[in-house]
Amino acid sequence: MKLITLLPADQYLVVNKSVLTEIDKKNLINLYEPIIGFGAVSLYLTLWSDLDRLELVSKDFNHHHLMSILKCSLDSIKQAREALEAVGLMKTYVKEGDINSYVYELYSPLSAMEFFNNPILNIVLYNNIGEKEYNDLKKMYRKINIDLKEYTEITQTLNETFEATSMPVVEARAREVLPLNIISDIDFDFLISSIPKGIINPKAFNKRVKELIINLSFIYNLDSLKMVELIRTSINEQGFIDKESLRKNTRKYYQFNNGTLPTLIYRTQPEYLKTPMGDNSKKGKIIAVFENTSPYDFLKNKYQGAEPTPRDLKLLESLIIDLELNPAVVNVLIDYILKKNNNRLNSSYVETLAGQWKRAGLKTAKEAMEFAEKEHKKLQKNNSKTKVSNKNEKDVPIWFDKKIESEEVTEDERKELEELLKNY
Repeated sequence: MKLITLLPADQYLVVNKSVLTEIDKKNLINLYEPIIGFGAVSLYLTLWSDLDRLELVSKDFNHHHLMSILKCSLDSIKQAREALEAVGLMKTYVKEGDINSYVYELYSPLSAMEFFNNPILNIVLYNNIGEKEYNDLKKMYRKINIDLKEYTEITQTLNETFEATSMPVVEARAREVLPLNIISDIDFDFLISSIPKGIINPKAFNKRVKELIINLSFIYNLDSLKMVELIRTSINEQGFIDKESLRKNTRKYYQFNNGTLPTLIYRTQPEYLKTPMGDNSKKGKIIAVFENTSPYDFLKNKYQGAEPTPRDLKLLESLIIDLELNPAVVNVLIDYILKKNNNRLNSSYVETLAGQWKRAGLKTAKEAMEFAEKEHKKLQKNNSKTKVSNKNEKDVPIWFDKKIESEEVTEDERKELEELLKNY
C-alpha cells in the first residue's frame, strides 16, 4: 500500500454509512475498546461528533482540529484510524494534492450477538480481558427470557389497528457493517521466497490459501517464520498447499506447545441464546446440558471421561471455527449422530448434516433438536414410501420422545444431569 504522509493541514470530511445509536456507543466501549484501545474509540466518537445535525456528512475539517480535541500526535491518530479500519468500523479514502483530502466513512459496530458469534473478535476479546471479565460481559448482554407457557398472546397486528392509506415510500438508510479486516503480520513475500521454487507451484498462494494462512496464523498466534515450516510440511506432490494438511499440522503444532486446542471448542452456549431457567422436565434438563457444556467436554463425556481422538477433535474444530455453529447446536449434532450412527462420528456424515444445519440457520439447542426430529421424520416417511426398511426406532435420541416434555426427571436422573452440569 502506498505510504502517504499525514499532515496537520490535510483536510477531511466524515460520511455516515449507517445508523449510529447510543447502543453502538455502549458496544464500542464494552466490546471493541479492550481490542483496539481507548485512542481508537475516542477517534471514532470524535468523528461521529463532527457529523452535521442530520448525521449524514460533516463539513470540511483539517487534522489539526483532531490533534487539538484528542490532545495527541498525528502518528497516534493514524494508528487509531488503522485500528478502526482493521475491525470494520471505518473506511478511508484519500485524494492527493497540495493539501491532501480524506474521506472517513463510519460503519456501525457489530451488535452484541454478532460480536460474540464472530470467531475472531470473540477470541481476541476473551484473550484481552480474561475469563472472568468475559463472562461478566456475556451476562450483561444476555437475552432476557420469560416463560410464557401459561400466557396467551393478544398482540394486535398492524392491519387490525390501522387502516391502509396511500403514502409515498421513503427510502431510509440501513445499518451497515463491514466484514472483519484482520491485521496480519504474515509476510507473504517472505513465505514465497523461503520455499524453493522447485518444491512449490507458483500458483500455490492463491486468494483462498492466503486467507486460510491469515486465519490460521491469527487463531493459533503464529508468525511468518513458523508458518513457513508448517507450509513446507503441507505441500502435496503437485506443488500446491494441501489446506487440510495445513490445518492438521497447525493444530498439532499448537496443541503440542500449548497442551490444548484453541479456546472456541471449550466455550459453552452464549448466555443470550440459552433458554429460560425453571424448566424441570426431563427435556428441559437435557437442553440445559447442551447449553452449559462445551463441545469438548460433551464429547469427552461420550468417551466416558477419556480424551477424544485427534480426528474427532478436528471435527469439533471444523464445526465451530469453519462453519461457526454455536456450541449447543454442535452438542445436539454430536448426540444425534452418535445415536443414529452406532456411536461413530463419520466425517462425511457429520459434515453433510452440519452443512444442512448451518444453512437452516440453527442457533439454539431447542431449534437444533426440533430440526433433527423433523428431518428424521421426513426421512422415515420417504423410506416408507419407497419400501426401504427402517432402522430400529430405538436408535434415536431420547429427546425425540414427546413424553419427556412434561415428564419430571427421576432422582437418579436429576443427580446424573446436575453432576454433568457441575463438572462442566
